[in-house]
Amino acid sequence: MFKLAQTFYQSVVPSVIKPLHVLWNEVIGFLFVMLAVLTAPAGWRYYRAIESDPKNVFRLLLTAAFVLTMAWFGVSSFLKARKIRRRGLTVVKR
Repeated sequence: MFKLAQTFYQSVVPSVIKPLHVLWNEVIGFLFVMLAVLTAPAGWRYYRAIESDPKNVFRLLLTAAFVLTMAWFGVSSFLKARKIRRRGLTVVKR
């Protein structure tokens, strides 16, 4: 009975965990990319208002750093999901 449970665990659990891991990375990547996209218009507004208020330079730099960081995290999360998806399943030896 223990051998049957062990075989089940080794063959079924990885095939369930892998798609969940890929989905998790894709959802997190989507959230990070959306944070970057939704914040980018604020950076454009700060850029256009630099002449009227010098504080907008600092705000623009902070916004640009945030957008670039969130975009990088999003892209790297999608790349990690792709890497996990391409990795082959382990073969159970009986």
